[in-house]
Amino acid sequence: MEKLIEKSNRMIRSVQYPHRRDVTGNINWEWRMNGIVGSRGTGKTTLLLQKLAEYQKAGQEALYVRLDDLYFADHTVYDLADAYRKNGGKYLYLDEVHKYPGWARELKNIYDSIPGLILVFSGSSIIELTRQDADLSRRALIYEMTGLSFREYLVLSGIISLPAFPLDELLNDHTRRAADISQQIPVLKHFSSYLRSGFYPFFLEPARDYLLTLEQTIRTVIETDLRFLEGFDVSQSKKMLTLLKVIASSAPFKPNIVKISEKTGLHRQTVLQYLHYLEKARLIRMVNYPDKYISRLQKPDKIYLDNPNLFFALNPYDVNTGNLRETFALNQLLVNQEVCLHDKGDFLVDGRFVFEVGGRNKTGRQVSTLQQAYIFADDMEIGHHNRIPLWLLGFLY
Repeated sequence: MEKLIEKSNRMIRSVQYPHRRDVTGNINWEWRMNGIVGSRGTGKTTLLLQKLAEYQKAGQEALYVRLDDLYFADHTVYDLADAYRKNGGKYLYLDEVHKYPGWARELKNIYDSIPGLILVFSGSSIIELTRQDADLSRRALIYEMTGLSFREYLVLSGIISLPAFPLDELLNDHTRRAADISQQIPVLKHFSSYLRSGFYPFFLEPARDYLLTLEQTIRTVIETDLRFLEGFDVSQSKKMLTLLKVIASSAPFKPNIVKISEKTGLHRQTVLQYLHYLEKARLIRMVNYPDKYISRLQKPDKIYLDNPNLFFALNPYDVNTGNLRETFALNQLLVNQEVCLHDKGDFLVDGRFVFEVGGRNKTGRQVSTLQQAYIFADDMEIGHHNRIPLWLLGFLY
């Protein structure tokens, strides 16, 4: 355990980011078990280390451990937790839990048998607690860490620090909000940079090539993380990458599963299954019309990439501006809103609002007969009436 403690202290001391990100919901850090999930590269590990650094400064015993550490070749997580608690430890943070076989059952046993230990675990968004053989979902509070919003990108870049505001407030007060922000910064310039390389916090490391790092992250998700999903055939990783490239060249689009099957060499049902895996890994999003239940073996109505940066990593020489805009809007909205497709506009949001996304000259003809319909237009600093600058959606979280 001494070596684990040494590694933990080195990792905690290595944290360089002063700003701490929020996650979906307010974490109750003193609850006995919290889980933080999210796609690779969104900053889960940094968040854990920042919190542990706080505890250590306050004189508390705090330990960070990756569950793919070689220590677990001949030790169990339960044994570690038991020994750590007996030696006065209180905060145990476990990273990369999806890489440890039977992780959910061991965490359940720790929760039930070792009182006084505060446990936080972190893992890929591929984790499906309800499918584990241990009912961990009743014990752990689960939070998802998304990629950066446009607002967070501005904060972490040191450009401007502003609070998020809810959707209703954005719709009702967008002119004043946009005028206030655009008077302080060249917002369209920063928005363009964000769309290309601002969704993942590793843009804060200038020595790293952002898009190369993102491409490597995508490969790691497909070649490493997905193999921990039940039913995923590791030998199909190359075809999974091909499938993702096919999607990137067309997204957002209405999928023709037969044609995708032909391009990738995957069986039709396998394509549908792999689409589900890609969505779990937060590389794509599948969106449907309202009141339509879609299982993993049914065709989605439309497929999007998860976020705009993925276009530049997967299909950099043919990035369609219209597709980029829609993908940004969907990505920012999905964090706190319910989003479906709409037959006249692009999206139906929270079952009430119809959003149409486009460029500065986008007309509202398609949605002119609808109540509570809004045009989110790109290349515009300040809007009026129901025309709202697209970049303002980046202030929802």
